[in-house]
Amino acid sequence: MENIITSKDNPVIKLYQKLSASKKERLQYGLFVLEGLRIVEDALREAPKVTHLIVTKQAYERFGDELLQADLRDTKTLVISNELGNRIASTSTTQGVFAICAVPEEKAPVFTENGRYVVLFGLQDPGNVGMIIRTADALGIDGIFMCGCCDLYSPKVIRSTMGSVFRESIYIISDEESLFAVLESGGVTTSAAVIDNDAEKVTECRFTGRQAVFIGNEGNGLPAATARRCDRRITIPMSGTINSLNAAMAAGILMWELRK
Repeated sequence: MENIITSKDNPVIKLYQKLSASKKERLQYGLFVLEGLRIVEDALREAPKVTHLIVTKQAYERFGDELLQADLRDTKTLVISNELGNRIASTSTTQGVFAICAVPEEKAPVFTENGRYVVLFGLQDPGNVGMIIRTADALGIDGIFMCGCCDLYSPKVIRSTMGSVFRESIYIISDEESLFAVLESGGVTTSAAVIDNDAEKVTECRFTGRQAVFIGNEGNGLPAATARRCDRRITIPMSGTINSLNAAMAAGILMWELRK
């Protein structure tokens, strides 16, 4: 076994903690962190460049053979003490498997024939964003646009995606004008998800050609002006006294209807 690192002042450990705690540091270095065996394995198999693989002594003994089957020629592997692993972990029951990855280069959106897309507009809850990405992956959504949302590369978002962040096409658009310009240039019909009674019921909508559904902020929904810019307004019919759903739940239903 390699030399076991025990010091919290190790440069890689200090970098990991900076990236885990701060969006500013992630932007500065162009790096983000992972924690957990499954998501680290996904990263090693998929597109992102894993610059550092960090495992505790206990995890190395348990998962080392499995992890070392990946191509690690461009990855520096560190074995750390179990105590240090607990120190840098962001979960209460860590598996002791961590990684530092390079943020993928931004790519221009690709619009497929009859493509299905979801637009996350102003979402701030990392769990919701991660769950929507995971659901989009499961339902075969062709791309996700994020505008004014929480940091895609925060540990909570990444963890909530369960590895789907590496499989979905995700585009971060800086402002509303650019977002609508991109969608219009791609010939995408846009639908605003609202709770208005006069909106079209999603169960009765026909989705033909390229389609994108806008999901708004957890507390305030879509701004009225943004909803008006979309080609139509749609709503999920509900019964009883409930008039709204959790953003991730609503997005799941809407994406399901898009794919029907």
